[in-house]
Amino acid sequence: MFKKRIWKPLLIGLGWTLSLAGLVVLMSFISVKKGEVVCKSIKVYMPGSHYFIDRQEVDKILQIESHTLIGRRMDGIDLHALENKLKKNPFAEFAKVYADMDGVMQVEVSQRQPILRVMNRFEQDFYVDQHGLKMPLSPNFTAKVIVANGFIDELFANKVDSLHTVLAKDIFKTADFIRNDSLWDAQIAQIYINKEHEIELIPRVGNQRILLGNADSLDLRFGNLKAFYKKALPMVGWDAYKVINAKYNNQVIGVKNQTLVDSLNALKAQRKRAEEDSLRAARMNVVKPMPDNDGPVLRDTPEPVKEKPAEADEAKSEPVAAKPVEHKVEHKKATPKPAEHKVVSAPATKKKTAVAKPASAEDVIAGYVSSKKAANKPAEKKKEEKKGTAKPADKKKK
Repeated sequence: MFKKRIWKPLLIGLGWTLSLAGLVVLMSFISVKKGEVVCKSIKVYMPGSHYFIDRQEVDKILQIESHTLIGRRMDGIDLHALENKLKKNPFAEFAKVYADMDGVMQVEVSQRQPILRVMNRFEQDFYVDQHGLKMPLSPNFTAKVIVANGFIDELFANKVDSLHTVLAKDIFKTADFIRNDSLWDAQIAQIYINKEHEIELIPRVGNQRILLGNADSLDLRFGNLKAFYKKALPMVGWDAYKVINAKYNNQVIGVKNQTLVDSLNALKAQRKRAEEDSLRAARMNVVKPMPDNDGPVLRDTPEPVKEKPAEADEAKSEPVAAKPVEHKVEHKKATPKPAEHKVVSAPATKKKTAVAKPASAEDVIAGYVSSKKAANKPAEKKKEEKKGTAKPADKKKK
């Protein structure tokens, strides 16, 4: 038992010693071979969609055009120094330079990604990247990011630096929140700082300003603002408010656009005035129907009263039948129309009937007797005609 315990740790130690020795030998061979490798080419890789760093700048740093690196042995090239030169560029966030066993130098440069462009009140212009660091503008490329301007006191020393003022940090937080939300990234176009150093948002749709205040509780405030956009604005219109105050955590206040209200009232008054004028004009232009003169016209022409002689006074005792008033009808000659064959008659006028005085009993009897006599006269004439025709027949008999 005692011998087994001694040989087991000795065997384990011997194994580790041999492995370490082999590793050292392999590293020595690799270093010797690497020192003999010559730089054949340089490959530069710059990921991302921003092009602040030009390829010519990288070639200038690496001295690719002068061919000072190509053809040299790898052990004579200071790769660490090349990395530091690339990192000094304000647009480079990360740089890495290494060489493979085939003699190819690999260069990777990742650029800074700006999310905000700031224009302070001192007419200085700079970017702020995703890490909250200030960076200068590039003559090669302009990033399409949200812009913040107004009464901003943050200074820029034309180098990569962190933000110093509380207001600048709040602006960065707000811009970063908007960038990560698809809705607000599409709606908010600008950040403005007013005289009270409060954050105001300028939307793309609508003429109102959104008063945000500071960058505290951004999730809650933008949630309230989203509810206001969904429920309130569709009912009153996008231009009904000139200011939407969302700086409170439990409410959203809308300040009405007074100019819009005045214009709407003016339009209503103008429409009402126009309706009144049209009604007044319609009343004045009413045309009364006129009778058509093409048809016959009936007129009441009373019979002229004839002067009776003095002898007629004696005959008043005799019964006389009352004569009705005659109505003469005058027909106007209507000129015929060649195209139309329509006969238009004028509205019939009401005939005036002469009202006779009620006849007495004597007048009625006298009228009945006179009518009998008139009826008997034609009968007597017929008898005489029969007698005249019968005479020639008697002659023949004789």
